Amino acid sequence: MRTLNLGILAHVDAGKTTLTERILFAAGAIDHVGSVDEGTTQTDTLALERERGITIRSAVASFALGGLAVNILDTPGHPDFIAELERVLGVLDGAVLVVSAVEGVQPQTLLIMRALQRLRVPTLIFVNKIDRPGAEEGRTLEGIARRLTAAIVPMGHTDRLGSRDATFTPADGDVAGFRAAVIELLAERDDAILAAYVEGEAGPPIPHRRLRALLMEQTRRAQVHPVFFGSAITGAGVEALMGGIGELLPPARADPNGPLAGRVFNIERSPSGERSAYLRIFSGTVRVRDRVRLGGEETRVTALTVFAPGGAVRRSSASAGEIAKVAGLAAVRVGDAIGDDPGPRAQHQFAPPTLESMVVPRRSTDRGRLRVALAQLAEQDPLINVRQDDASGEISVSLYGEVQKEVIGETLARDFGVEVEFLETTTIHVERPAGTAEALEVLRAATHSNVTGKSSPHSLNPFLATLGLRVGRAPIGSGIHLRLGVDVRLVPLYIYKTVETFLEHMRQYAREALEEGLAGWQVPDCIVEIIDCGYRAPETTAGDFHKLTALVVMEALERAGTQVCEPMVAVRLELPTDALGRVLSLLSHLAARVEAPMSDADLSSVEAVLAAGDLDALRRALPGVSGGEGVVESRFAGYQPIAGPAPSRRRTRPNPLNRDEHLIHRPP
Repeated sequence: MRTLNLGILAHVDAGKTTLTERILFAAGAIDHVGSVDEGTTQTDTLALERERGITIRSAVASFALGGLAVNILDTPGHPDFIAELERVLGVLDGAVLVVSAVEGVQPQTLLIMRALQRLRVPTLIFVNKIDRPGAEEGRTLEGIARRLTAAIVPMGHTDRLGSRDATFTPADGDVAGFRAAVIELLAERDDAILAAYVEGEAGPPIPHRRLRALLMEQTRRAQVHPVFFGSAITGAGVEALMGGIGELLPPARADPNGPLAGRVFNIERSPSGERSAYLRIFSGTVRVRDRVRLGGEETRVTALTVFAPGGAVRRSSASAGEIAKVAGLAAVRVGDAIGDDPGPRAQHQFAPPTLESMVVPRRSTDRGRLRVALAQLAEQDPLINVRQDDASGEISVSLYGEVQKEVIGETLARDFGVEVEFLETTTIHVERPAGTAEALEVLRAATHSNVTGKSSPHSLNPFLATLGLRVGRAPIGSGIHLRLGVDVRLVPLYIYKTVETFLEHMRQYAREALEEGLAGWQVPDCIVEIIDCGYRAPETTAGDFHKLTALVVMEALERAGTQVCEPMVAVRLELPTDALGRVLSLLSHLAARVEAPMSDADLSSVEAVLAAGDLDALRRALPGVSGGEGVVESRFAGYQPIAGPAPSRRRTRPNPLNRDEHLIHRPP
């Protein structure tokens, strides 16, 4: 049976979990439709999800659709849990983007569609809530075409919109308006259709079957997006949507006999503490008791649960195209490749967390339990990025917003028995190298050094290695790049076996050193070049290079200097025209960079860029200055150097720039 891994995506409260429930019911996978409000849905399994009525963790449910096994991945819609959605995007074969017929295109809808387009995920659009008062077909389609994509075609028509009796009727090939819309859309990307469209009545009509085949082809290439209407509550239009899923979206391309290649997109722990990884398999087959490659190491699979129609089942193997829950991968992390790398991850499609808050246990005796609990939560969501000050024991976590903070607090209390308080939320900055500089530490008994110039003026190098590094600026968003600028014969191959393994380890050492720059903030983008290397066999160990890297990186970074940069957001506001002056004054007060507003008699729009730390103030003040009618949507706009005194963050580890302190407290 072929498999389709399908994401149901939407802005919070657009109805995606209810739609998932309705699809499972229509397919016969469940015998009654659960309720989000009552906490009885199949995919919102966490107690917090049921209580709050929002999806926090992605969940998998399966059903059969003809000869197709469909795995539905229900994903969070709240912006505070965008990282959970981001991890799922890279394992999808297709998606259904849910848009409300009442609220229309909302801020999160726009961000999700942009990510789907970047990743070229074939996507259908389902306009939900046609049974609600205020539902509009024309206005919703216009908003989709204007703000998401113009490459859409309505797949039928609605009736009795805004009432409980609202219906959706699929169009067939004999409806002239539907044929014309499909032909016009397809002709933009197909020369044969364009020629037939231009010829009009002079040429033979294009058969309906041919049109459907072309629509399927262009949908599967993510070039066009069929639009269905309906109601997840009443079930109207859901059958037509399911027909579109089966016909228009592509099943997984799978080679079960190829080399194993998979990607981990979720990790969970059972109440007993057992760790399991959710794995999308792109190629090959994995079996219980197989030893699989994970991050350069091998580990053994001890159990497999495969998602399939009829429910998740324990099996002895899982093959390409399937999603499995795998036990035994002790060191696995979200985003890891299993076996061969299946290709680029879908990470960084959305903004990184820009907030941080210190977490304090209400009972001082819970400090150790808090560290363990947060480490387990970080397994499930690496962007929580737990930071602990080794000296004071203070712990902080990265955040997207206040709702996520509340959920973390409730999870710690409920699942781990640790009650906590969060201190003031602050903005996370980053550092970027201001220039390029070098540093060198020489193994004193060594006879080799290929760098001209003096070594470190500090106390003698206590490690059995020579290391010279040059650090400099890297393109924004490119990460840490490591280059080898010395003869490969200077690489200690008796330690690392291959040059590639040496570079992999050195890259990790440099990344660790750059987690805290000169002002204590992470340096996310940097070029590090090895310009000298030496050792004394067989005494020199990998630990010598590991510990020495921090000293050399930070000394070179100190000479290069850094700029502290703050996160920025681009905002778009829609508001009554008579409130424009007050809103512009508010933006000026927040030191925003404002584009020229666009106005008509009743409605104005303003685009601006401001510091991410001021976004919450803008959202709080907007209702007051716009008569309660202003709407703001935002997106991450990168980082900008701080003008004036730069903020610093207290280091969590001994400072390599304080050489004596660092050497005293260095790990063994």
